[in-house]
Amino acid sequence: MLCGLIMAGGKGERFWPLSTDDRPKQFLNLLGKDTMIQMTVKRLEGLIPIDRIFVVTAERYVGLVKEQLPNLPEGNIIVEPVGRNTAPCIALSAFYINKKIENATIAVLPSDHLIRDEGKFREVLKSAYEYVNKNKDAIVTLGMKPDRPETGYGYIKRLHEVEKINENSIHKVECFVEKPNKETAEKYIQEGTYLWNGGMFIWKASTILKCTNQYLPETFEVLAEIAAADEDFEEVLKQKYEEVEDISVDYAIMEKSNDIYVIPCDFGWDDVGSWTSLERYREKDEKGNVANQNCIARDSRGNIIMANKKVILNGIEDIIVVETEDCIMISSKDRAHEIKEIKKMVV
Repeated sequence: MLCGLIMAGGKGERFWPLSTDDRPKQFLNLLGKDTMIQMTVKRLEGLIPIDRIFVVTAERYVGLVKEQLPNLPEGNIIVEPVGRNTAPCIALSAFYINKKIENATIAVLPSDHLIRDEGKFREVLKSAYEYVNKNKDAIVTLGMKPDRPETGYGYIKRLHEVEKINENSIHKVECFVEKPNKETAEKYIQEGTYLWNGGMFIWKASTILKCTNQYLPETFEVLAEIAAADEDFEEVLKQKYEEVEDISVDYAIMEKSNDIYVIPCDFGWDDVGSWTSLERYREKDEKGNVANQNCIARDSRGNIIMANKKVILNGIEDIIVVETEDCIMISSKDRAHEIKEIKKMVV
């Protein structure tokens, strides 16, 4: 059975000060009336029923998950006592889901990405699920066809096509590569065999556990002990979970496994990773300003304004203004990547 695992423990620091430790990016309305996590769950409708959707998150966000996803069964919320990156998070969830659903295949999905063509996305997931059912040890990832030399994403280098399912080509993966500089990213685009790494993986729960045991044996032992504690599960989880390794699934498994495949995708994906990414999707005025009706812009262009109070711009270009109850943050757009570091200085 196909299950969805939505990872919702991140802090969304690049959207500070709107995204805070108490209410991070995945719980914000950045691109419409729904929050990012609500959008993530809704795009699975018709493919994965709500009783087979699981959310793994931090203890402090359980209330937000319940509030924003009222139809999600409470038992489908998996709680990490402490953040330990994506590899142990996914493995913990695999142990949990494996107890509830026999022979589960898990689509691991971030909670805070945008996908515009949701129908095409579901078709790709179906094809990935079908391939994994026929090839039980396979890990299928979704690679996004790049349309610009993006330096903020990791990349996947694909090899030959091994199969086509429902018009979706499945390729062997040669390697995962880290975020490149601009020159390298331009070479990737020209070469045509590189895809953006969207951080989405479809694999069997048994494969997750097998890979964790193979590549992170100490972490596997800790998680197996936690999973065996039926009646005292929560207590043992709190006691033992901090002993697992702090490592991403890319480093721990994807860069080591020989059974990884990728489907090149073109369904309008974006990780919406910074304030400047909103320009690609939010409505702009005639001079390229992203702002609400409270903003008056005179001879000003290319600005991003997120404020409730009236903001008046006069001869201003390429800045970001974000107002919250606690502060007003003003940054040049070309230094938006520093906002995460500024947060550490202020908070």
